[in-house]
Amino acid sequence: MSDYNGWTNYETWCAKLWMDNDRGSYDYWLERTREVLADAEPTQVWTKQDAARIRLEQELKEWHDEHRPDGDSPLSGPSSVYTDLLGAALSEVNWREIAESMLSDMAAEQEVVS
Repeated sequence: MSDYNGWTNYETWCAKLWMDNDRGSYDYWLERTREVLADAEPTQVWTKQDAARIRLEQELKEWHDEHRPDGDSPLSGPSSVYTDLLGAALSEVNWREIAESMLSDMAAEQEVVS
């Protein structure tokens, strides 16, 4: 694992970059972060923030696993070098780090508003 632009690795940086640079994706994940944080319940083990991070991390990974390209893309077909490499790259994404960043951004946004 090597550091890339302040992120765990290139794959994590790239996933977050695409999430932030696509307006629809950015708006969707901003709203999901708000909802997850609002719905998070602390437990004896986790704080509210921990519960939100765990849920958001899970949603990020599941969403990206479920939304691979369709149609004529070489990434949507049966197993191939392309599908294997895409799977390998996605397995390197540190979804926890992205979730933590999103929650941190949300906390900073709420401090500015307050």
